[in-house]
Amino acid sequence: MPQSLTRIWLHIIFSTKNREPLLTDKEVRKQVHAYLAGICKQMSSSALIIGGIADHVHILCNQSKNVALKDLIQKVKQGSSKWVKRQWPSLNYFYWQQGYGAFSVCPPHVDKVRDYIANQEEHHRKVGFQDEFRSFLERYQVPYDERYVWD
Repeated sequence: MPQSLTRIWLHIIFSTKNREPLLTDKEVRKQVHAYLAGICKQMSSSALIIGGIADHVHILCNQSKNVALKDLIQKVKQGSSKWVKRQWPSLNYFYWQQGYGAFSVCPPHVDKVRDYIANQEEHHRKVGFQDEFRSFLERYQVPYDERYVWD
């Protein structure tokens, strides 16, 4: 086959460092999400939706075949963290956590994941971030050591 063709949907999740609720202002959060989408686009991994609440973010994107996952995540987190600090000097202590979760999404479930991300505020009235993240790890059968998941 002369061409390499892929469609790799990813659901990426990461929090602010120590899960600090730094993105409480909805307008700031909206701008941060838009900036994250721009970085994804620059990395040829266009985002279908980005959402979250004050202490974490969810990204549903189509990963480029030419970009390693670790490189995509590094650019997204590093670039947006620097940008937040420049845009809002009051957030000069803003950092994302070191780790992340990235989960494959089969095409028939893309709409369901998109709706889930769109409804984060409502979802988190009932479930905290740590419980939500644990449920993803369990659903995707990712082995983990609780001591090293949070920073």
